[in-house]
Amino acid sequence: MVITEDEDVIRISQKEHRIIQLIADGKTSPEIAEDLNLTLHTIKWYRKQLKEKFKVDSTAQLIRVAIEQKLV
Repeated sequence: MVITEDEDVIRISQKEHRIIQLIADGKTSPEIAEDLNLTLHTIKWYRKQLKEKFKVDSTAQLIRVAIEQKLV
């Protein structure tokens, strides 16, 4: 998936997109890990990577950007 923001192109995988959707649904990291059959450590890593990609500091900011980009 490609998202354009301020002329930057941000590429996210289907897995990253799914994780953003689950976060927006209010799921916790342990719940996401269980839903996706991944470890908690892996989910925390994905969350960190997503925040870095979108240049945000918090989950709330991540979801705000995801909503603006119509990811959720």
